[in-house]
Amino acid sequence: MQARMGNPVMVLPGAMKALLAVGKLGHQSGLSEGVLAMLHLRASQINGCSVCVDMHARDARKAGESEDRVFAVAAWRDAPYFTDAERAAFALTESVTRLADRPDPVPDYVWDEAAKHFTEPQLASLVIGAS
Repeated sequence: MQARMGNPVMVLPGAMKALLAVGKLGHQSGLSEGVLAMLHLRASQINGCSVCVDMHARDARKAGESEDRVFAVAAWRDAPYFTDAERAAFALTESVTRLADRPDPVPDYVWDEAAKHFTEPQLASLVIGAS
């Protein structure tokens, strides 16, 4: 397959700077750098962005995440490496990333579980980061 165009954030002036600025907002919420990188990695896997997958996997390792945890992100439901709070964050990230996939994109049980573990600013960060 031949790409129709270059990566849009590289083609459109200012797009990468804007995306990076939005990404930095999550760091103000109190979520750890490693968890944020892992959530961005999962959203990038879902979106199929190889550049983003590579970048966020490197970010997670740089933040101190183990190879086991980084490699298991795609299988977070079954992997033994994640806390209940991290699983809730992954579930919310997946729901927000896949808004168009179902009529109730973020079911109450997903939101309620995430809300047990995170503050409102942290939930906002999770929602923005997955979008």
